[in-house]
Amino acid sequence: MIYLDNAATTFPKPLSVKNAVNNSFLYSANPGRAGHSMSIKAAQTLFDCRNNICRLFNFDKPENVILTPGCTFALNTVIKGVLNKGDHVVISSLEHNSVSRPLEMLREKGIISYNVAKVYEKDPDKTIDSFRNALRDNTKLVVCTHASNVFGIKLPVSRIGALCRYYGTLFCVDAAQTAGACDINIKALGADFICVPGHKGLYGPMGTGFLIINSDNIPESIIDGGTGSGSGDLKQPQMLPDKFESGTHNLHGFAGLTQGIDFVMKKSPLRIAQHEMRLTRRLYNELKSIKDVVLYTDEPENDHYVPLLSFNLDEVDPERVAMYLDKRFGIAVRAGLHCSPLAHRAFGTESVGTVRVCPSVFSTDYEIKKLIDAVFLLSKNKKISI
Repeated sequence: MIYLDNAATTFPKPLSVKNAVNNSFLYSANPGRAGHSMSIKAAQTLFDCRNNICRLFNFDKPENVILTPGCTFALNTVIKGVLNKGDHVVISSLEHNSVSRPLEMLREKGIISYNVAKVYEKDPDKTIDSFRNALRDNTKLVVCTHASNVFGIKLPVSRIGALCRYYGTLFCVDAAQTAGACDINIKALGADFICVPGHKGLYGPMGTGFLIINSDNIPESIIDGGTGSGSGDLKQPQMLPDKFESGTHNLHGFAGLTQGIDFVMKKSPLRIAQHEMRLTRRLYNELKSIKDVVLYTDEPENDHYVPLLSFNLDEVDPERVAMYLDKRFGIAVRAGLHCSPLAHRAFGTESVGTVRVCPSVFSTDYEIKKLIDAVFLLSKNKKISI
């Protein structure tokens, strides 16, 4: 299998990640729930994970690193935990459903309102003006993706953060497509909250993610229950991270994530991004020369894009393209709306979606060449049976 669906989940995982997951079953006890050696070892694993996250993001408060089942949970924690009746929110025109769906639910209940700020490709000044014009007197929160999971376009998040600080608005960044592929300094970013999945660019297992709280404005928890602390009190603990970590942790997942982050730091996000972007640029330029291939952005480069690419083939449904690549060539890509209808609406592709390709640190020139050859063959004979 030539796996190029890394924007969804990276594959393969580093051997160190697999080994860490396997080894964690040797001390599979509840972290923070007992004083015996296995529980202490489990708690140390979670502590190591928080510390690695802090190292990667240049953050100095491991207690403010909230371990979650994923980025979607982290985003919901912020959105539902900070907003009250009458609040207003601004999001970008490229948001994932992990942002737009909880906001739409709150809007339908009459709790909040929200505006969508248009993102302008490679024009940060116009994008900033768009966000500024979307703000209102009652804007409580700005939520935006760091980079589109469909078209790879980066947003000027540091400047959006500065805008939010000027107007006294909370700022939340969805780093699903940038963590591990961009050098993110949370202090320079200026975000109050940053939400990250573990299973994408950090090469951890599925079912892992985290929320970094870089603010004195602490959300309300959206889940309450056992934390192993303050057990005699019927009220949820307010200290971090306990306030947000009810229930038993995914010890095995976070053992793997710890090593995934270590892998990324050793490789360095910059070198990973350079490798992946070189492959993406090659793919872009080769596809551009194939008749009937439709590309939706300018040629990607690291300043304004992350290394992923969407395309279509005229008169061929993207789902059929993806199926053809899988069945005929063993190439895994993703087709459809990619859980981001707002982004497709912005580019006029909401009726069919796109074919999305995303390399990883393990992807090779050979694999990109096989994909280019396969698309070329399909463009020559669009009636090929699958």
